[in-house]
Amino acid sequence: MKWSHRLVYRAMRLWWRVRRPIKVGACVLLVRDGAVLLVRHTYKRSWFLPGGGVDRGESLEQAARREALEEVGATLGPLQLLGIYTSFVDHKNNHVAVFVSEEGEASLATDREIQDARWFPLDALPDDTAPGTARRIEEYVEGRYPTFGPW
Repeated sequence: MKWSHRLVYRAMRLWWRVRRPIKVGACVLLVRDGAVLLVRHTYKRSWFLPGGGVDRGESLEQAARREALEEVGATLGPLQLLGIYTSFVDHKNNHVAVFVSEEGEASLATDREIQDARWFPLDALPDDTAPGTARRIEEYVEGRYPTFGPW
């Protein structure tokens, strides 16, 4: 992991503790041939869904498409809402929309924020998959969506 990204991430966590921001994000569960695309950030140790914050003037769908393109070079087909989730980790009020795309391509060309991107079989996720990510994948596999609740 890049030490500079980890240092910036730690500084941001201190800032969040003071400001307690409300954040809105969008992620995508990109599924192809029984596998899901996951990313590992330069500043976190687990595997996550591609995604990130919603920019001013941007819809949730636009943010999911932009983040997938930026992080892994993915172009997405039609999107379906998996759910909307809330997290209060790191002193933030995070509200995240998760979309499913079963059609799309990903070059796996990563940006400076992403250390690695890989396809994993839906039934063989890596041991260090982030718990919220694993729950979203489980909901998808079991057909339990759309849903809402804690991340």
